[in-house]
Amino acid sequence: MAKKSIVIKETRRKYAVRVRNRCKMCGRPRAYMRRFGLCRICFRQEALVGRLPGVVKSSW
Repeated sequence: MAKKSIVIKETRRKYAVRVRNRCKMCGRPRAYMRRFGLCRICFRQEALVGRLPGVVKSSW
């Protein structure tokens, strides 16, 4: 996933406008879901285990 050095470097930004939303678990900047604070990969893992309240796997 994201390199630890890149995540640390992003936290020490000079300009507040350039802040990038990152996943709380892995630090991935892309495919970020603001509502949960996770990327799509971590979201799926957490949802399948049942750690996200209110999230149910769909079936039809």
